[in-house]
Amino acid sequence: MRTRSRRLVVAAVALLTASSALQATAAERPSRQDHPSHGDLSAVIRYTEYGIPHIVAKNYADLGFGTGWAQASDQVCLLADGFVTVRGERSRFFGPHAATDRSLSSASDNLSSDLYFRGVRQTRTVEKLLAEPAPRGPSRQVKDMLRGFAAGYNAWLAQNRITDPACEGKAWVRPVSTTDVAARFYAIVILGGQGGSVDEITGAQPPTGSTAPGTKVDAKALIRVVRERSASADMGSNAVAFSGATTANGRGLLLGNPHYPWQGGRRFWQSQQTIPGELDVAGGSLLGSPTVSIGYNSRVAWSHTVATGVPFSLTRLTLDPADPTVYLVDGRRERMTKRTVTVAVQDGAPVTRTQWWTRYGPVVADPDGDPPLPWTATTAYVLNDPNAANFRFADTSLGFAKARSTADILTSLALHQGLPWVNTIAADSAGHSLYTQSQVLPRITDDLAARCSTDLGRLTYPQAGVAVLDGSRGDCAIGSDPDAVQPGIFGPARMPTLKDAPYAENSNDSAWLANTDRPLTGYERIFGDVGTPRSLRTRGAIEDVAAMAERGGLTIRDLQKQQFANRVPAGVLGAADAARACAALPGGTATASDGKSVDVTEACKVLAAWDLTMDTGSRGALFFDRFWRKLTAAVPAGRLWKVPFSAADPVRTPNTLDTAAPGFATALADTVAELHGSGTPLDARLGDHQYVVRGGERIAIPGGSNRLGVWNVIEPTWDAASGAYTQVPFGSSHLQAVGWDGSGCPVARTLLTYSQSSNPNSPHYSDQTRLLSGEQWVTARFCEKDILSSPALRVIRVGEHR
Repeated sequence: MRTRSRRLVVAAVALLTASSALQATAAERPSRQDHPSHGDLSAVIRYTEYGIPHIVAKNYADLGFGTGWAQASDQVCLLADGFVTVRGERSRFFGPHAATDRSLSSASDNLSSDLYFRGVRQTRTVEKLLAEPAPRGPSRQVKDMLRGFAAGYNAWLAQNRITDPACEGKAWVRPVSTTDVAARFYAIVILGGQGGSVDEITGAQPPTGSTAPGTKVDAKALIRVVRERSASADMGSNAVAFSGATTANGRGLLLGNPHYPWQGGRRFWQSQQTIPGELDVAGGSLLGSPTVSIGYNSRVAWSHTVATGVPFSLTRLTLDPADPTVYLVDGRRERMTKRTVTVAVQDGAPVTRTQWWTRYGPVVADPDGDPPLPWTATTAYVLNDPNAANFRFADTSLGFAKARSTADILTSLALHQGLPWVNTIAADSAGHSLYTQSQVLPRITDDLAARCSTDLGRLTYPQAGVAVLDGSRGDCAIGSDPDAVQPGIFGPARMPTLKDAPYAENSNDSAWLANTDRPLTGYERIFGDVGTPRSLRTRGAIEDVAAMAERGGLTIRDLQKQQFANRVPAGVLGAADAARACAALPGGTATASDGKSVDVTEACKVLAAWDLTMDTGSRGALFFDRFWRKLTAAVPAGRLWKVPFSAADPVRTPNTLDTAAPGFATALADTVAELHGSGTPLDARLGDHQYVVRGGERIAIPGGSNRLGVWNVIEPTWDAASGAYTQVPFGSSHLQAVGWDGSGCPVARTLLTYSQSSNPNSPHYSDQTRLLSGEQWVTARFCEKDILSSPALRVIRVGEHR
């Protein structure tokens, strides 16, 4: 009965809006060859508070159309910039030497980005993946959504005037094809592999006699690079699922807190997508995605965290001494494939470069690069990225959207196997919880690594999980699991998975301690480590959620409190010790790094009085943050604590700050000098010095750095002159706290921290950011009665023709 009533309401809305749809000014219309539909796509969009669209469509193509339209309305400039990227046209419009924002790859400049993405276009990589039959390739539903998204984006461009100054009147804002939309989505999928090594792929050139580099590879540098990539400053998250055994009503609860960029093409965007009787889901989509990436429906909710699995491996080639573009496999010569790419350049002649590809993947070479690998007369290194053959992410997410339980989440993961670099944490209305590290990884078993690792790989695999295999041996080829949808990856049976634990939590450490009472072990090293120190954020998160689960009786309100508790584990562990050691310094002074003596007496009092939070009103938070950054930069991790790590007590160790370590007193003095130098009081309120500016308005931002262990991660940019953090390029993004009460409507609170639009002329440019400042949430409207009762309700019908 509920479904039939909803259909009647939707039909009434459609009839109402057919005659009253908002009309817009016509702009450039797409050319016929770029038009991805036949002109008959449409959708109804109901906007509620904070500009959140609820998109209703009769099929998947129409749903994609409405999604593309609504995303363009909020984010046309960021979308258009991304389409320029995946077309390989950045050098043409922005110049070859300008830096990219690294949203869609690690390319350091536009030329490198273009050389890579033009190569993808030239080889029709995306088109070939789209043509693969499901489930190895995308379903008809996903193809329809991609086609519809392109048509919706194009229709918005044709019927509206751009008001965002970032791209108003720019020639690079043009209609797109289905391939453009798919290529943008593909770029997100390969970020952990080929997309993270673009400079090394496009810059790899065979050595000549006069330029041949040395043969030594710095194993420590490679390990450092891999660890830094897995803990990338712009990729993180927390999530926790609670089972019904811990909640007030016996139903599950989920708190999702992804940490993503606040600017650029990897922002989240909120919506609800509905095909009556077929699909009804709400949540956050990564820009350019036609599906909900993190979300919930009437029965299940899910979130993702960046996983520790290394989504690529390396292969060392043994080269023919007579020709460095020929490699040997079991003694047989095999010639590299030469990929010549030409890029148009602004105000200059086209640039042509060559890339080199093998049966294992592209050659990567740069002694100073990421990874730091040479190409010599005898050896070269190749990147194996199984996600380069993966266009299943969208179907995996669509399966989540249709799921009715955590078991259905696992079913979608097993069928599509499309998540490239994330864990999944989920809860459902029946009280089940789930954690699983079901991601696309090269099938590197510990046995294969033991048999086939090079000397370099014998160091890098156990320490960082990155395999370096001997490509000269045919018996070292990566095998396949029988349940894997794609050759060369692990199948579902291998994935670390935890079902129905009282809590299941991840904060970007390995699967080991998703629940401390039920540790996960036995997985291959490439998935992550076991028995090693956890990050401060993981330790603090486990302390918090384990205590919550033990207390029981949990509700949505408890999730909201956890999100904005802003407790600082580094402060809990070290502030009191630091204050005591500070007070004991002879004469109340310490020597700064410039050799000057600094009076730190006031600093000791500030540390002692601090409330150990990163709330906007906290006094002492700013001082401790600046002090901790200086201390951890100067003191090696092994010298920071007196009590070392113990695998038997991984949450509480290491502990007890070693205030006698060289660098402690200097960090105190340097922090006092820094803040005094900018006229900043040592006990300044955090919110007065940690803020973003929107439309000339300062908006104080709560939260703190990952290095402090704060759940609500905020990674702001320090301005030394003003003694303030004046911008937030990265941090908590699409927040959701979700549960169920038996009514058929999910109980959800959400917050898109940086707001729905990056257009400064939009009313939704900073509205949710102000909510973040006050630690407030949006009460989600999911069911028809709630949507239609919104005081901000605005209903439009959108179509390809005005």
